[in-house]
This record gives sequence, C-alpha cells and structure tokens, in this order.
Amino acid sequence: MRRLSTLVCLFPLLGLTATAQTPRVFGYRDFTEQAKWDSAFLAIPDATLAGQHLKTLTAAPHWASSPEDYATALYVADKFKAAGLHTDIVPYKVLINKPTSILVEAFDSNGKQIMSGPSPEHVDPNRNGGDPFQDDPRILPAFSGSSPSGDVAGEVIYANYGDLADFKKLASMGISVKDKIVLVRYGTNFRGVKVYLAQQYGAKGVLIYSDPADDGYFRGDVYPKGPYRPATGVQRGSVQFLPIYPGDPQTPGIASTPDLPDSARIPLDKLQANQPSIPVNPLSYKDAAPILKCLGGAESPRAWQGALPFTYHLGIGGNGNGKITVHMKLVQDTALRTIWDVIGTIDGTDPSQKEEWVVAGNHRDAWVYGAVDPNSGTAAMLEAVHGLGDLLKQGWRPKRRIVIASWDAEEEGLMGSTEWAEQHASHLAHAVAYLNTDVAVSGSDFKAAAVPSLKEFVREVTREVPSPKGGTVYERWKESEKADAERRASITAGTTGGPSRFNADVEEDVRVGDLGSGSDYTPFLQHLGVPSTDIGSEGPYGVYHSVFDNYNWFIKFADPTFVYEQQQARVFGLEILHMADTDVLPYDYQLYGREILSYLDTAQRRARTDKLALDFSAAIAAAHRFADAGASVRSRQLAPPTDSAALNHALRSAEEALLNPNGLPHRSWYKHTIYAPGEFTGYAAVVIPGVNEAISTDDLARAQAQLTILADALNHSATILEAAAK
Repeated sequence: MRRLSTLVCLFPLLGLTATAQTPRVFGYRDFTEQAKWDSAFLAIPDATLAGQHLKTLTAAPHWASSPEDYATALYVADKFKAAGLHTDIVPYKVLINKPTSILVEAFDSNGKQIMSGPSPEHVDPNRNGGDPFQDDPRILPAFSGSSPSGDVAGEVIYANYGDLADFKKLASMGISVKDKIVLVRYGTNFRGVKVYLAQQYGAKGVLIYSDPADDGYFRGDVYPKGPYRPATGVQRGSVQFLPIYPGDPQTPGIASTPDLPDSARIPLDKLQANQPSIPVNPLSYKDAAPILKCLGGAESPRAWQGALPFTYHLGIGGNGNGKITVHMKLVQDTALRTIWDVIGTIDGTDPSQKEEWVVAGNHRDAWVYGAVDPNSGTAAMLEAVHGLGDLLKQGWRPKRRIVIASWDAEEEGLMGSTEWAEQHASHLAHAVAYLNTDVAVSGSDFKAAAVPSLKEFVREVTREVPSPKGGTVYERWKESEKADAERRASITAGTTGGPSRFNADVEEDVRVGDLGSGSDYTPFLQHLGVPSTDIGSEGPYGVYHSVFDNYNWFIKFADPTFVYEQQQARVFGLEILHMADTDVLPYDYQLYGREILSYLDTAQRRARTDKLALDFSAAIAAAHRFADAGASVRSRQLAPPTDSAALNHALRSAEEALLNPNGLPHRSWYKHTIYAPGEFTGYAAVVIPGVNEAISTDDLARAQAQLTILADALNHSATILEAAAK
C-alpha cells in the first residue's frame, strides 16, 4: 500500500493523470511505457536505507587498498547481488604511497623551533558534542598521495594559491623559489598543479595549508558547531600530476591488472611524467599559522592576504627580518598495492544495441571516513541499484547493457576507473554514456556538469524527480540558480579549498557545467570519448578530505534525514533508465555546436588581445558546419525511425570523432579536442584545450596547428551527422 500511494503521488510530478497525455521526452517515439517504469522506479529509493548504507560504509577509515576498504567492496558487492546484478570484484595492482612517518618542523631566524607537526586532527570533546570518530587509531597521518619520501630543509616562501599567476608574480618581484620550501594555500587550482609549478620553478619542497578565508572560520562557524574547517582540520589529497595523465603511474594507457609483468611497467626511477620529485605535505591552519606569523620580508600582495589575524609576508624581499626555515622529513612506503573495483551488470535485450553499454559509477575509497566524499554518492548509488533491482523483479529489462561500478583508489589519482576503462577500451568505444556521481550530497543545492550533448538530458531527468523542498528538482534548481549569482564563487575551488566540478556554461537555462577533472568521468570522456555527466547536491562543506568528513558531520550539516540521498538516487537512477532505454540516443549536437562556436569566439578575442596573428577561419567554418549538422540530425531524432540502430551508431560515432588520436601536446593521454583538465588548473575544464593552452604560452605555431586539428575533428564529426540526417 505504501508503494501504491507513493506511485499515485508521483504521477503529478511526471505531468501524468489517468487521462492526461503522456509528455514528450527527447529520444522516445512514445514515452507512455517508460513513464510507467519511471513512476515505479521513483517509488523505490528509500531515505532510511540510504542512511543505513552511509553509516555502514563510514564506520571505519577505509583508505584505498586497506582491509577496511576491501570490507566496503564486499558490502557493495552484496547489495549489487541482492538487486539481481551479475557482480564481480575486480582487482588491480597500482602504485600507492602510504606514510610511515611524517615530520614537519619550523624554526625562526634564531634557530628556535616555532612549530612541530602535523598536529592531530582534534576538536574539544566537551564543546558542541565533540567528534566521536577523531581518535580512531586506524587514521593515517595527514599526507599527500604521490609525494615521494624526502628529508629536506630550506627557507620558506609564501606563494599564495600557488597558481601560475602567483609564481609569475613572485618572479616579477625578483623573488626566486629555487631551493626553497614553498608554502601555498588550497584553492583556485588542483593541489598537484601547485606542486607541478613549484617543481618547475625549482622548489625543494611544498607545504599546502587550508586558510580559514577559504573554508574555515571566515566562512562561518567551524565544526563541531558549524560545517566549516576547524583549526586542526587537514585537507589530504593526491598531488599526482593529473593533467598529464591519471591512473596507475607506471602503466599509462594500459590496465594494471594483477598479472601484468613488471616489464610492462615504467620503472620507479623513471617515473617523471606524472609524479612529483620533491616532498609535499598538507598542513592545518593551526600548524601553518606560526610559520606565516613569523615570516618576514616584503608584505604579500594584498590579494594574497588570508584570514589569519596578522599581515602575511613573503619570507624574502623588503627590509624585514623573519627568515623561517622548515624541515620536512617524510618517510613513505611506496609499493604496488591491490585495489578492488566492484562491477555489476544488467544485460541488454535489444539485439542490435545490447552491447552499447551505459556505464554509471561512483568511487568508494576515502582518505579517512569519507561521508560526503565519496560515500554520500555510494549510498545514493546503492539505492538507485535497489530501484533497478525491484524493476527487474517486476519484469523490466533494459535495451542496452547497464554497467554499475564502485571504483576504488579514485583519491590516489582516478586509479580504479582509469585502469578499468583502459582494460575495456574496445567495448567502451560503443558505450553510449558514462554517468558519474562523487560528492552526491553535501547540502541541498542540486548541481550538474555534462558534455554539451547531454546537458538538456540532465535537465529533463530532473523535471521528473520530486524535491524534498516541494515541486521538482528542476524547479528548485532553477530557484537556487537565481539566488546563486553572488555566492557562486563561494562553492568553487577558489573559495572552499575543495573542487567544484560544476562550472557554469553559456546557457540561459539552469547551468550545467563543463567537465574538467577530479572525478571518474575523466578516462571515459577525455581519453575514450564516451559522453558523460556528473551530478551532486551541494552546501557549506568545510571538512573536505579531513577526519571530520564523517557520519557525525553529515547528519548534523548535510542531510540529517537522508532525503537528499533519496533525491540523488532517483536522479541517478532515472539517468540510467533513460539512457538504457531511449529509442534514439538523446544527444543534442545543436547545443554542442553553439557552445563550440562560443569557445572559438572567446579564443579568437584572446588571441587578438595578445596580438597573435592566428587564422581561425577554418575552425569557425567547421564549427558552423558541425552546429548545422546537429540541427539537421535533431529533426530526425525527434521523429525516430522504427529501427534506430544505425542512427544511434552515427550519433555515438560523432562524439568519438572529436578525439585526436595523437592527444594533446605534452600530455598525449588526453585525446578530446573540446575538453580537458587545464595543465595549470587540474580541476577546471579548459575548452578547446590544444588551442587555448597554446595561446596562453604565446606559441603561435602550436596554436595554428591545434586549430587545424580541431577543424579536422569537427569536420569529421559533421560528416557523420550529415549522413545520419539523411
């Protein structure tokens, strides 16, 4: 009776009544049957069960490759099997460092020790309820993934966020970081890029701290009173050079399976491409404060001032004293370790399309407990799987094969997803979508990012899903967008210290961002050309990658009744259902073409500003042709033929045609000509990256060559779409 009453309540959200006409949904000849399955599915994901999943998954620290991590793999596999999915636990052997001992100490100009850390992550147990998880002996010391061991000492220089502009600013002031320890704060770019740049500028070590301006008391009350980072909170994270390539450092382009011979791996002494060669470690603002307070030299540029209660100095330059020396002694146990992906499948039934996979995934590993990142996503995914399992019992079968994945070792560098994608590259050439969730719930504001051809697809799904605030997710999303203009900056990597994967696009509708990196869609879209989406629900979240991202924080500040977990399970599940069952793939190449034209217009204006004599005419003509072909094929998608297999094949091939087999300059693993993580940003997308990054470095010849490559890719894709339109 509960299920039946819920179904009745959900019908109005679908625009359905007993007599009302079924709405038109892009990709379906007739949505009537799918609407019934949608209604049945939406009734199933359960908020209480999602909360139980989250509590179980976050009961212990479960760093990738640990016994506790394997226990979470078994839990997820059991839930997949219970839902009726064919389930495998798939191991890989990947290179991961584990801290043996971490020491960071600082000395003033007289040799007096002013700090020794890292300090334990600890809040007062007698205030605001304390934290019940902070003293677990299995918690690893705060460390940086991919950092080598090292025993170095040197003068400290403060370099703000450590982005390219900051290092250029120091150089313009006559300040060299060569043979120095660079202190930078989290924000604006991926932490690995901070190290990538510091290493290029000659630093001997890097410390990365969380400034209270970005996710601490300057933002609001700190944990456990509020959601923001307390003084001892540390943001862990990988400093792998992700924009060069992700995954196992020793096996770019091939899967690091357990039986892979050592001869197929890059030797450890030659790992120079995506691994730092200098030691790196994170700090809390409690530990960074004594260093910053005692630093002398010139005052920092005022835009570099954080929220600690004293003036920030650079450590060198000017007439000040205050030379601070830091000693870093990091002992890392770097070794091949086993990780475990959990893969569940539901076979497709359409003879001509059943092997065109729909892949959906979320990672499971965490730096510590990972209640928000990533297990809010795992809990939502498990309830989506619960819903699919109930539909199977009711007789539903998908047209296309569904693959549900629980990835491991994402935090170390997207390892589980990258190795699996590389292993299954030939099958994924026919995959119709990769649907991702990671930080599924840190609050109530829905956000999404996608390849342009799937942006309207995401919007359409959210029009069906009820919001805990009333109405639909789409309606609440639209409301929050109106109120979000001023606070948008406060949920980006530049102000929270953690990544926001949902950067705005050019559309007037609710904003669906572009895909950069920092989560598991990267190997699918940017290496293999699989159209991808990413969804989440955001809020004030200051404990990213710390001990305090735990169940206690989640039920106090993110989603106490787990209704947003339920919402995200419904959105994620409908994405899977629709992509598996549409008659025609719901790709919007008309919008894709318009966005590419806007990217080219912006790049052309940049080139003129920089006085670069580049010829954009061929690329612009190709983009217009691509957009026109997208408009033409859309009319055929709106009136799909009875046998849609050939049309779907062409639609899928059009995205793959946007790959450059030779990859991007300096980082050939990334092959997509339209989207890549920026070489100097990491999280944020750089659009038409070959062109834009050449413009950024004033490389005229490279920029013109990349424009030619881009035009060729667009013309190739347009040819496919033109043929399909006929």
